[in-house]
Amino acid sequence: MSGQLARAWGDELDPHEEVCLAAEQHDIGMAEWDLRPTLNRDTGLPHSFMEMPLDTHLELWSRAPAKLLRQSAYAALLVSMHGTALYEMRDLDRMDAGDADKVRRFLAESRTEQDALLAELGQERAGVLVNQRLVWTWDFMSLALCLDWAPTVAERVPLGGALVDMRLEPVGPSALAIDPWPFRAPSVTVRCEGRALGGGYRDERELHAALAAAPPVPVQWRLVPA
Repeated sequence: MSGQLARAWGDELDPHEEVCLAAEQHDIGMAEWDLRPTLNRDTGLPHSFMEMPLDTHLELWSRAPAKLLRQSAYAALLVSMHGTALYEMRDLDRMDAGDADKVRRFLAESRTEQDALLAELGQERAGVLVNQRLVWTWDFMSLALCLDWAPTVAERVPLGGALVDMRLEPVGPSALAIDPWPFRAPSVTVRCEGRALGGGYRDERELHAALAAAPPVPVQWRLVPA
């Protein structure tokens, strides 16, 4: 869905294909985990990305850029920068000291990898930050749709050469109004597939069997100007 939003965006993306690829694949580190998710025994459902144990989350994000590297070094760079942006939001002073050290190590190693990619691409970090912020915006909008966050505000969205706050308001079943409107078309429809799980699974073997048997459920949302 983030890739669909990127391809519909109004401002010209530079480099266009690489930015769209990064948007589409920004969660590539989660791809294998999504096939066989871990079980949250408190809910009987898979861990959501917000419930995932820190060690698992760090491991998945540490591997993510390399999974995209042979397709596009620039897209891999954006995925890595997206991961560090997520972890920069954590208040390390309020975390367990050992966990905080793990996050600091992840951030340091990621920035070293980013510096190497920036040098390889002949890019400056400041020049890539706008595209990183766009990937962040599309990720936020996708999550707002999937998790029913609206009404909400996407903050500091790069649009028309400035950073603006963008409001998302529900206007009907599976429809949101966007202000200011960032897309080329007069309306935009995005879609994806989910898998419906009943819950109450006792172990991961049972969970994985249910996931494998669950039929795809198409879902879509329509975005319109406020």
